[in-house]
Amino acid sequence: MTVEAHKETLEFKAEVSQVLDLVIRSLYSNKEIFLRELISNASDAAEKLRFEALSDDGLYEGDGGELRIRVTVDKEAGTLTVSDNGIGLSRQEIVETIGSIASSGTKRFFEKLTGDQAKDSQLIGQFGVGFYSSYIVADRVTIVSRRAGLGAEHGVHWESDGRGSYTLETVERAARGTDVTLHLKEDEKEFLDPWRLRSIISKFSDHIALPVEMLKDADEGPEGDEAEAGEDKPKDKGPVWEKVNRGTALWMRNKADVTEEEYQEFYKHLSHDYDPPLAYVHNRVEGTNEYTTLLFVPSKAPWDLWDRDQKHGIKLYVRRVFIMDQADKLLPHYLRFVKGVVDSDDLPLNVSRELLQHNRKIDTIRQANTKRILGLLETLATDEPEKYAEFWKEFGRVIKEGPAEDFANRERLGGLLRFSTTHGEGEAQTETLDGYIERMKEGQDKIYFITADSPAAARHSPHLEVFRKKGVEVVLLSDRVDEWLVNHMHEYKGKHLQSVTKGDLDLGSLADAEEKAKTEQAAKEHGTLLERLKTALGERVDKVRPSARLVDSPACLVVGEYDMSANLARVLKAVGQDAPVQRPTLEVNLDHPLVKRLETEEDETRFADLGLILFDQAQLAEGGQLDDPAAFVGRLNSLMLATLDPQGRIILP
Repeated sequence: MTVEAHKETLEFKAEVSQVLDLVIRSLYSNKEIFLRELISNASDAAEKLRFEALSDDGLYEGDGGELRIRVTVDKEAGTLTVSDNGIGLSRQEIVETIGSIASSGTKRFFEKLTGDQAKDSQLIGQFGVGFYSSYIVADRVTIVSRRAGLGAEHGVHWESDGRGSYTLETVERAARGTDVTLHLKEDEKEFLDPWRLRSIISKFSDHIALPVEMLKDADEGPEGDEAEAGEDKPKDKGPVWEKVNRGTALWMRNKADVTEEEYQEFYKHLSHDYDPPLAYVHNRVEGTNEYTTLLFVPSKAPWDLWDRDQKHGIKLYVRRVFIMDQADKLLPHYLRFVKGVVDSDDLPLNVSRELLQHNRKIDTIRQANTKRILGLLETLATDEPEKYAEFWKEFGRVIKEGPAEDFANRERLGGLLRFSTTHGEGEAQTETLDGYIERMKEGQDKIYFITADSPAAARHSPHLEVFRKKGVEVVLLSDRVDEWLVNHMHEYKGKHLQSVTKGDLDLGSLADAEEKAKTEQAAKEHGTLLERLKTALGERVDKVRPSARLVDSPACLVVGEYDMSANLARVLKAVGQDAPVQRPTLEVNLDHPLVKRLETEEDETRFADLGLILFDQAQLAEGGQLDDPAAFVGRLNSLMLATLDPQGRIILP
C-alpha cells in the first residue's frame, strides 16, 4: 500500500525544552545512563504489549510473542540504535509522550528547581529523564515506530536535534515496535564500541526480564529492510544475535544470589530514579497464597508525592507477566512512596483494577506488604537512626497520615513518629513518643501536645507557660497533617494524647491543690472584671475565666474539649473549606499588670477597647488572623498616645 506522506514540523512544549537543557547540563557526568533509560523504555513497551495481548492476541501479529530488545551500532554513520518489538507508538502517542510532558504536576516540578546544578540533578532524577537522556550523547535523535494492531502504512518517523522543534512524518513500517537511533556527538563515539556497550548493559540492565541482544559479530551492523523490521537473519547468511543480559526477572532469583549493586540498578530501572534506594525488602511467600515481593523505600521524596492527580502504586505481575503499573491496592495510600514489584502465582491473568478492590488474595498481600515495610522502617530506626532521620525528613508527613488510614497498625506507626518537643531547644523532629513516656513526670498520665501553624508559634505559645513552670514536656506539632493525626490517634501505649489548648487544664495528679483553690477563689473575687470583659467582647467569646495555664502572658484563648482546634479551623479556611463557627473561652492571668490595670479602668468605652486589645493579642499569640486588623491598630495607637505627655515622653504610672 502506498503511504500518503504527511510531514510536519512542531514545536516542543516549553517544559520539554527546559528538561532537555537541564538533562544535558546536570546529568552529563553520568552520561552512560542514557542506555539504561532507553532499554528501560523498551522493556516497558514490551510489557504493555504483553498486557494488551491478554485480551487481543492478534497484537502479536503472528510472531508468537517472542519479545526482545536489540542494540546495534553503525560506526560509519556514527549511530547507535535501540530497537524493540513491543507495543510501539502511534503518531498521536509520540506527540503526547515525547513532544510534551503530560503531567499536571510539571509546573510544580519546575518551581522546585533551584539553579544549583547538584541539587537540580537529584530532582531531575526523581522526575525521570527517560528518552530525553539521549541528548546527553547525541546531537540528533530519530524514532521510527508503529503501534501494534495498526497497518504498515501507519508507521511514524520522528526526528529532532533537541533545540526547540521536531519533525513528524508518516512512513511505511512492516514490523510493530520502535527503533530509537542516536546520531552521536563527535566526542561521544566511545558508545560505538560494542565492548563498551556490553559492559553498560551488564551493569545497568542485567536484571531486565526481556533479552537484550547484540550482534555476535558486533562490528557489523544490520543491513537492509530485514534488520529494520527487527527479524533474525538465518544463521548461514550473516551474523547472529546473542543475549547480553541475564534476562531473568531479578525478583524471582534467590536473595543470596543478588548483589547490592543489582538491587540498586533494578530500583533505578523500576523507578527511573537517579538516586539509589534507602532500603529494600525481598520476600517469597509460599502456601495458600503464593507470591514474591521486592519493595524499595526511595532515598528522596518524589517531586509529585503530594500531587492529588498523580497515581501511585507498585507493579503487579502474575506468573512473570506484567499486569499493571501503579497498582494502588497493594499498599495503603500513606505508603505511596514505596516502589516495587509483586508477582503472584494465584491471581488470574485478566485481573483488573476493579477486581483488585474485592479480591481477598489482594487484601492478604496488602496486609503483608504493609507489615514488611513497617518492619523495615522499624529496623532502620533502631539499627540505623541517622538513615531513618533522612527518611523522616523526606517522608515523615506521609507517615503521619497512617494512623487515620490504618487502624490495625496504629500502635506500630506511633512508634515510627518523630516530633519536636519542649524537651530540646532545637526544632528538629527527633523525639519519639516512647522517649516522651520515659521522661514523663511521676504521676503524669497524659501525653500533652499543641498544634500551631509554625514551629515558632508552637514553641512560644502562652499555653505552654504552666507546663514549663512545672517541667512537663509538651509535643510541638506544626505540620498541617498533624491535626489529622491527633484527631485519629487518641492514645499511645495506654497514654491519652491531650491538647493543651482545649478544655479545662487537666494536669491530673501534677496539679497543685493550693493553686487550684486559688484559681477558684479568684473567679469569685474578680467576678465583676470577668463579667465586664464578657460584656465588652460580646459574641466573640463563650465565657471569660481566670487562667491556671498562664504565668507570663496576660491572656489566651481556649476551645472546648470536643471542639475543633483553632489551628484546624485556620487550616480548613486556608484550603477553602468551611469550619464550624465556635466561640472560644478567654482565659486571663489575674496576676498580670495589664489585667490589674484593666480592672481599675472606670471608663466603659476605654475598658472595652482595652478588653478587645487583650482578645486580639491572644489571637495573634496563637497564630490567628484578626477579623479587623485596622481596628486593632487604631485601638493600640490610642493606647500608646495615652501613655505620652504633650512633649512625647512616656508617662510613667
